[in-house]
Amino acid sequence: MFSTHVTRNLSAYFHEELSTEESRQVAEHLIGCTRCRREFEQVKFGVSWAEQLPLVPAPDSLWQEVETLLNRPIPPRKNRWNVISFVTQPRFAIPALAAVVLVVGLVALRRHYAEPLTSWNVARLDGAPRIDAAPVIDKGKLAVGQWLETDSSSRAQIDVASIGRVEVDPNTRIRLVESKPTEHRLELARGRMSAHISAPPKLFFVNTPSGVAEDLGCAYTLEVDEAGRSLLHVTVGWVSLQLRDRESVVPAGAACATWPGIGPGTPYFEDASEVFRTALAKFDFEPSDTQWSKMASLDLVLLNARPRDVMTLWYLLSRVDGNNRARVYERMVELAPPPEGTTRHGVLQLNQEMLNRWKNSIGFK
Repeated sequence: MFSTHVTRNLSAYFHEELSTEESRQVAEHLIGCTRCRREFEQVKFGVSWAEQLPLVPAPDSLWQEVETLLNRPIPPRKNRWNVISFVTQPRFAIPALAAVVLVVGLVALRRHYAEPLTSWNVARLDGAPRIDAAPVIDKGKLAVGQWLETDSSSRAQIDVASIGRVEVDPNTRIRLVESKPTEHRLELARGRMSAHISAPPKLFFVNTPSGVAEDLGCAYTLEVDEAGRSLLHVTVGWVSLQLRDRESVVPAGAACATWPGIGPGTPYFEDASEVFRTALAKFDFEPSDTQWSKMASLDLVLLNARPRDVMTLWYLLSRVDGNNRARVYERMVELAPPPEGTTRHGVLQLNQEMLNRWKNSIGFK
C-alpha cells in the first residue's frame, strides 16, 4: 500500500499502465485520500478533453510561415524586448505556436462540452418497459429528465453513455438526471437495478430516497423498497454510499443498507452470520431512544465478528461513543492487530492517519 500520495501514478493508473497490484493499491488510496481524488479528477478531465481534439493536418502555408520565422535573422536589440520579438525567435517560435493551437483547441472543447449528452440508449429485454408512458418496442432513447418504468413482467437495459450499462429489473422506476463528461447520474425511485461500469472512480452516481451511490469502478446491484430504504450489493470494485456527512465505502462481496433520514448503515460482508447481520441492522437503524437495545445489538456484533468482519468494526469505531469505542477497539485487536505506529490512544481519538493505516493493513478482503 502506498504510504504517501499517488499523484505521479495517476496518469498511468488511468491509462491502465500499472500492474494489477499497483492499480489495486492506487484505487484503495483514492478512496481514502481527498487530495489525490481531486488530482485524479483533473487528470480525467484533461484526458477527456484531449481525446476530443480533432486530428486535422496543418495547412502548407502554416509550415511555410514557421520555416520563415526560423530562418529570419535576429536584429540586434539594446536592452529592449517586446512580445513580438520574443516569440519570433527560432527557439520560441514553435512553443509559441503550440500554445496558440492549444488555446484554440481548448476554446473549441469548451464549446463542445457546453452541449450536454441529452439521452442514453435503452433496449427492451422483456415485456413492455415505458419511457414517460411511451412503450419501448425494441430500442429507445432516455432523455435527461425522463422516467423509465418497468412492470411486473418487463425488463430493460440502459447504456450509461460510453462507460457501462444498467439492467433494470421488473417493477422499477428510474430517471436520467444528468449526463455530461464529468458526471453521469440516475435516480432510482423504486425497484432494482444492476450496474456494470468500466470507468475511473467518481463518474457514475445513482440518487435514491435515502442516499447517493457513487461508483468507484465496479459492478453492483441497488434496490429501493416502497419506504425508500435502499440495499446495495457490490460484486466488483467499490461503491460509496453517502447522505450528507455520513459515508460508507463498500467493497466487493459486501453489502450496506441505507434508510431515509438516517443514511448509510455499516457495511458488512454478505457471508457474515445471520446473527451478526441482524444485530448490525438493529444497531444501525433502531431509534435512538432504545439505547439499551442498541447496546445489546452491539454486544452481539462484537461477539459474532470474525477476522473478516474487522472491516465492519473499523466503521463502528467512529459510530459509537467513547466507552463503546474502547470495546470495539479491543475486539479488533483480538481479530486483526493494528500495524506498527497505530496506538490505542490514537485510534480512540479517531486519528485519521492511524485509522487509515489500520484499514490498509486489513485490506478489507
